[in-house]
Amino acid sequence: MKILYNDGHVEECAKEMELEVLRHSTAHIMAQAVKRLYPDTHFAYGPATDNGFYYDMDLGDRALSDDDLTAIEDEMKKIVKENLPFKMFPLSREEAVQLMQERGETYKAEHIGDLPEDVVITFYQQGEYIDMCRGPHITYTKALKAFKLTGVSGAYWKNNKENKMLTRINGVAFFSKDELADYEKRMAEAKARDHRRIGRQMKLFMTDDLIGKGLPMFLPKGYAIWQQLEDYIKEKEQMLGYQHVMTPCVGTVGLYQTSGHWAHYKENMFPVMELEDEAFVLRPMNCPHHMMIYANQPHSYRDLPLRIGEIAHDFRFEPSGTLKGIERGRHFCQNDAHLFVTPEQIKEEVSSVVDLIFDVYKDFGITDYRCVLSLRDPEDKVKYYQDDEMWQRAETALRDVLKDLDIEFTEEIGEAAFYGPKLDVNVRPAVGAEYTLSTCQLDFCLPAKFDLKYIDSDSTEKTPVVLHRAILGSLDRFMAYLIEETKGNFPLWLAPVQIKVLSVSEKSLDYARKVYQTLRDEGLRVELDDRNEKIGYKIRSARQDEKVPYMIIVGEKEIEQNNISVRDRETNQTTAYSVEAFIEKVHQEIQNHSR
Repeated sequence: MKILYNDGHVEECAKEMELEVLRHSTAHIMAQAVKRLYPDTHFAYGPATDNGFYYDMDLGDRALSDDDLTAIEDEMKKIVKENLPFKMFPLSREEAVQLMQERGETYKAEHIGDLPEDVVITFYQQGEYIDMCRGPHITYTKALKAFKLTGVSGAYWKNNKENKMLTRINGVAFFSKDELADYEKRMAEAKARDHRRIGRQMKLFMTDDLIGKGLPMFLPKGYAIWQQLEDYIKEKEQMLGYQHVMTPCVGTVGLYQTSGHWAHYKENMFPVMELEDEAFVLRPMNCPHHMMIYANQPHSYRDLPLRIGEIAHDFRFEPSGTLKGIERGRHFCQNDAHLFVTPEQIKEEVSSVVDLIFDVYKDFGITDYRCVLSLRDPEDKVKYYQDDEMWQRAETALRDVLKDLDIEFTEEIGEAAFYGPKLDVNVRPAVGAEYTLSTCQLDFCLPAKFDLKYIDSDSTEKTPVVLHRAILGSLDRFMAYLIEETKGNFPLWLAPVQIKVLSVSEKSLDYARKVYQTLRDEGLRVELDDRNEKIGYKIRSARQDEKVPYMIIVGEKEIEQNNISVRDRETNQTTAYSVEAFIEKVHQEIQNHSR
């Protein structure tokens, strides 16, 4: 593919650049289409991304609908057919500002002021549309073969919430219509698996703007899954010597000033609440509280390791454009723990955490993941606590432990917590980009900040090391992951409704109620469908909409034979059981966490 560079020459594009150039050029074509349809639009940034492209723009009071996106796409197709050449020209800083002001592009004119004094300012033009850009671009609009606008969101100018909220139009571009068709197929699969859609269908959770964006509420069936996950992980932790606590959802500003979170994290916190001469914030994480629990009493080396766990409610003011159901919200519950250890215990405790992570993944059938050693960026003097010796010690210690444990990992600069390096376990979900599910962080920083001590075997005071770890991450995100992996078809032990008893007719209602009550008395999550509907409809409703693992069909035949007919969700096959035999079967499956 030939492209036009910002020095004016044209040549073949390197293969690794082709898609980025195509996507960037598509953003310009989209902006031209928007300008034709809505002439009063002012443009900000319009880059290519890893997945496509976007353009941020000021549309005044206009809110774009799906019909508007269709109209923009149609106008883009016209521009492509016009086969307009892309032309590049440079301007001096003064000329560039004047051109942008003349064209009403106030955001572009302001952006020029942010550029280095010696930068060459270049513009690209196709037809009547002119855009300030460093390029490169395709040479003619007809080179664009396949594209689609995928949605609209909001974005602050310069990513600063103090600035105006702009409209962001997102899209994708490909070299061929076949690639676009493959993308649309993947997006259809993503839509079918979207935990928000399935959550509504199965009545697992809800959101309402009157409560607040990013503040989901778990309904009875969703909370049933939640409770199973909480009981599951707490039981595993208790067997490993964890002690569980409960701490408040708020803390004083002073607490987070001591921990360092106030300096490094306050932009992500909810606003300060000032009451009775005290300043409080909703907590974004739990480590300061757990540090104070440790500091509450003296400790000896004989007390360590001390493992403090909590299913803790946390609050972070995430930008509204990043919110996504229960996968990413402003309130969530972490499966959090802090392990207070001696330096000599680091390897053994990290090993134990890693074993627990992989044990849990085995139970849930999670096999597609990778381990990342997340390190600080030494050049970033703002994000990270400044203590080179501490960082060197912590990063070396964690790296050596992972090597000793023979764990395969990659290293990523700039992904550490502000106080220390961490092991992140990133899962690759059925759809979408990978994200971190589990983490184990090594911390020499916070124990020193809180002046934590223990008396060592030589009777001297020492500062413990802390491991911050989360196995399920947040229960919210873990549930979202499971919903999308299983399409809501939870294994029996997790399913919100494990069994549904379906009566064939009024004649079998009494027997159906008896079976239902027997199963309830066994502690199973069971429902009775006694509606005056055909049995085929009841089966489809339970299997496809509610995704119930087992459906018990009760009719006259079952009454005569004093048994039940059980329809299996996975096989859609029906098998006859005695009630006692079926109860034994399901208890065994639940006990084994069978998938």
